[in-house]
Amino acid sequence: MADRRGLLIILSSPSGAGKSTLAKRLREWDPSIRFSVSATTRTPRPGEVDGKDYYFISETEFKRQVAEGEMLEHAHVFGNFYGSPKGAVQEAIDAGQDVLFDIDWQGAQQIRNSSLGQHTLSIFLLPPSITELRRRLESRGQDNEDVITRRMQKSWDEISHWDGYDFVLVNDDLDQTEVDLKTVITAIRLRRSQQPDLLDHVRKLHAEFEENQ
Repeated sequence: MADRRGLLIILSSPSGAGKSTLAKRLREWDPSIRFSVSATTRTPRPGEVDGKDYYFISETEFKRQVAEGEMLEHAHVFGNFYGSPKGAVQEAIDAGQDVLFDIDWQGAQQIRNSSLGQHTLSIFLLPPSITELRRRLESRGQDNEDVITRRMQKSWDEISHWDGYDFVLVNDDLDQTEVDLKTVITAIRLRRSQQPDLLDHVRKLHAEFEENQ
């Protein structure tokens, strides 16, 4: 067992709120933070590597793992199953490594209700305004008007679940949000549930106290 347990860091936001940029900055700040590798039943795309991009498994195997409690969270999206295998995450947090999840509110809720829920830190990123969120999506130049409209509707669905998270940050200044994000993670790493040796230390203090009476 490491000096501390790792955290399951859930970072959620509507598309365009800065989640990908902040996740990248977190990894630069602390390279030991691992991205969670999801399992999926879809076929690999050109260049994708099994175990790095995804764990590619059959639908039968996926359903077996869900039935036996081996998935922290799972969902059915566009005809394929996606999920977060529990085993690899358990090994990481036992070794004191934080695992970063880029998932939506439904996945976040499943993880919080899982056997590893006590080690979860969930953070939601809000945009400064709907107008700014739309501007960011349009500035990418990747989608037509219909796609942007659908993304905006999905974004509002995500935003409506903001109150299911431990911390909520309004990303109106990327650099300040990065500072706030690091502050939250640093503090929660010191939470009692993340320090497995605390009880033994207190017992030693008690024994030493009794010896000196």
